[in-house]
Amino acid sequence: MAERRVVVTGIGTINPLGNNIEEYFANLEKGVSGAAPITHFDAEKFKTRFACEVKNYDPNQYFDRKEVRKYDLFTQYALIAATQAVEDAAFDFDKLDKEQVGVIWASGIGGLKSFFDECLGYAEGGMTPRFSPFFIPRMISDIAAGFISMKYGFMGPNYCTVSACASSNHGLIAALDAIRYGKADVIVAGGSEAAVNEPSVGGFNSMQALSTRNDDPRHASRPFDKDRDGFVVGEGAGALVLEELEHAKARGAKIYCEFIGGGESADAHHFTAPHPEGIGAMKSMRDAIKNGGIRPEDIDYVNVHGTSTPLGDIAELKAVRGVLGDHIYNVNISSTKSMTGHLLGATGAVEALACIYAITKGIVPPTINCENLDPEIDSKLNLTLDKPQHREVKCALSNTFGFGGHNATVIFRKF
Repeated sequence: MAERRVVVTGIGTINPLGNNIEEYFANLEKGVSGAAPITHFDAEKFKTRFACEVKNYDPNQYFDRKEVRKYDLFTQYALIAATQAVEDAAFDFDKLDKEQVGVIWASGIGGLKSFFDECLGYAEGGMTPRFSPFFIPRMISDIAAGFISMKYGFMGPNYCTVSACASSNHGLIAALDAIRYGKADVIVAGGSEAAVNEPSVGGFNSMQALSTRNDDPRHASRPFDKDRDGFVVGEGAGALVLEELEHAKARGAKIYCEFIGGGESADAHHFTAPHPEGIGAMKSMRDAIKNGGIRPEDIDYVNVHGTSTPLGDIAELKAVRGVLGDHIYNVNISSTKSMTGHLLGATGAVEALACIYAITKGIVPPTINCENLDPEIDSKLNLTLDKPQHREVKCALSNTFGFGGHNATVIFRKF
């Protein structure tokens, strides 16, 4: 059968820059940093004592007490973002064929806090081991997709993609393919993560992956800067309603943009470090461009993975140059992780929303905190430093890379 076209008809988010789309987009444009001292736990003994947390969050504003007991924080974030996106899509539920609506949701870690708390309880317990009956369903990464489907009765494809920090983009690509090839008419796709907790921060600290700029958290996430010293862990969720074009047009849906292609690859190099020449990243981007039926010269904006790690930033820019050639000088590049921090398995979805913002508003979000450009980086590149830049964005490409050498790239186009 012929491939069907896929468009975005609903969006939602809760992340360190805002608890809804409007707040997120406004703070992207302002160049706001979401980093601050950790409040989720006492981090005094940790090497890193700050993170990009969701602000002013009260679960009781969204869920009743029984639901809060059932849902790990990553599931709470998933339900909040997905609900916003479904409401934004404005379906007529009396006419919607729910058997043709699926949920493909991503999380790199899932319910880590729930797992940690239950293990603590067991270690501190008496002679008889006691575990919550909600322990396993709170913890497993696929449960968010399940709860979203239960809320709305969506009976189409339903599962979770897990590939560390590439999880969301892999989920978006899976959703794209499911709609293209007739497995569903609509997919609620995205990702969530809630990894600002003791085992996450402690584990990343032991790997020397996190910034330790405790005296200046707001400037700690500094992609491309010669003094960058690691990423800043973030939390939250991003959601997109993806819909077959004719299905969307038939119901008069608002269309944000078209989702045209995705590429996937492996570095096959190292379990945490990227390939120094960006070989896998180049394959992922080239495959996405081919899958989208466009040329490298059609790309206007690249939302890079740009985590603010010494190795990753350099390797990725080499890869982008390898794919775009001299056209790279006509392209805006930015790392929105300089503002949101690194949302791990949710990062692809939240950054896809940043691409949609650039396409629909004609505003490229900035890279903040780069005060002294790394001398290994070409100074002629337009890294969109400090301030947003106004330009027409017809095609935006977004990269995500995960531990294990997983690479996933998505491309959105103006409709």
